[in-house]
Amino acid sequence: MKRFLAGAGALAGLASVAAAAAEKPNIILIMTDQQAGMALGCAGNPYARTPAMDRLAENGIRFRNAYCSFPLSGPSRAAMFTGLYPGESGLDENGMELPDSLAGRTLGELLTAAGYDCGYVGKWHIGPVSLPGDSHGFRSIKGNGDDGLAEAAVGYLKERHRKPFFMVASFTNPHNICEFARGQKTPMADIGPRPPVEECPNLPANFAVAPYDASVIAFERSQSYSLYPTQSYTNDDWRQYLNAYYRLLEHVDAEIGKIVDEIDRQNLWRNTLIIFTSDHGDGAAAHHWNQKTALYEEVANIPLIVCLPGKKHAGEVSEVLVNNGVDLMPTLCAVTGASLPQGRSGVDLLAAFESGNLPEYVVTETNFKQTAGTFGWIVRTQKYKYVLYDKGRYREQLFDMESDRGETRNLAVESSSADILEQHRKILRSWLEDHPGPERWRHLRFIP
Repeated sequence: MKRFLAGAGALAGLASVAAAAAEKPNIILIMTDQQAGMALGCAGNPYARTPAMDRLAENGIRFRNAYCSFPLSGPSRAAMFTGLYPGESGLDENGMELPDSLAGRTLGELLTAAGYDCGYVGKWHIGPVSLPGDSHGFRSIKGNGDDGLAEAAVGYLKERHRKPFFMVASFTNPHNICEFARGQKTPMADIGPRPPVEECPNLPANFAVAPYDASVIAFERSQSYSLYPTQSYTNDDWRQYLNAYYRLLEHVDAEIGKIVDEIDRQNLWRNTLIIFTSDHGDGAAAHHWNQKTALYEEVANIPLIVCLPGKKHAGEVSEVLVNNGVDLMPTLCAVTGASLPQGRSGVDLLAAFESGNLPEYVVTETNFKQTAGTFGWIVRTQKYKYVLYDKGRYREQLFDMESDRGETRNLAVESSSADILEQHRKILRSWLEDHPGPERWRHLRFIP
């Protein structure tokens, strides 16, 4: 079952985007780490003060239904720069480096071959945390660390570029929430002393673990205190957690604001495609969850804002289903004229947006190899979200995303949803068959 069938109108739509600029458009990709899709002021979150990100949304398209390929930093980033799902490439754990078999076929190398000057600033984390020198098609401008990152990115933008450029500015925060949860200092942002709990964000509406939640999630949480030190949190502890999360978000937003100011100063909006996203989200106290890896909406749904050259479609909000990992490469190849390697199953998201030919579904995969080894998948269709884990009670989940985005009512346990459940099982079976990988065929047996 193919995820998307692009007609001639779709391809023509993207071609018009590239032709909107007098020359090949520059590209700026700005990334945060561990930012949930709901953690944006422009998304209506009263606790997220994100003026810089909101400025990007004012000048671009916010994709409300964007998901990561895998809710863990290394695998998610590997998908972005290879165009392959982590289960296909085998890059499904942190610390795994790009294999030699992908040499010449990563995103930076493809755009370099298409005539772009490619610069990388900040966190890499496909294997090493920093890009290992000038490699994978990129010139290394600055390694991991948010201090001075924006200034390094601005310095790159100020250079005299004889060719169109592709710059990645990759920030670490709000990832420092991991250190905060463990009672450690936040290494890349000073968020000050803890305020009185009355000044902290209130608990989310889906704070409680929902009835018929997958039992394996609680089991995985019990396997690592270091990853999940929130098991004994009180309600007030969770509110302090949320306060820290949003303060870290404010800190990184201020740094991103320096880059947006430089975009304004040079009026790069005219001929630059600007993309803002994150590698995955954070539990953010929903269902008593911190960290990532689980397939809750706060973890898998990520921010995605795309500013087209000339601010085309500025301020629009799109419901197009996007996988920000595997869809990034085909989108940028279409914009730049770079050759898309064979075997890439992502779609050109701008073509989908322009044409109205919407992808039928997106898939996110996960595994808990850091703890007990649980595997899981999301199939997100326009109305529903299906979740399957490979073990435990209630390992199937089905949610109506129009009426229950907080995932509080599992429809998989209701006979009235049997047909919808089987439709989503069928999609996942087909997807696993179409995406070969080291463990794909074994996984087919987990689908009921």
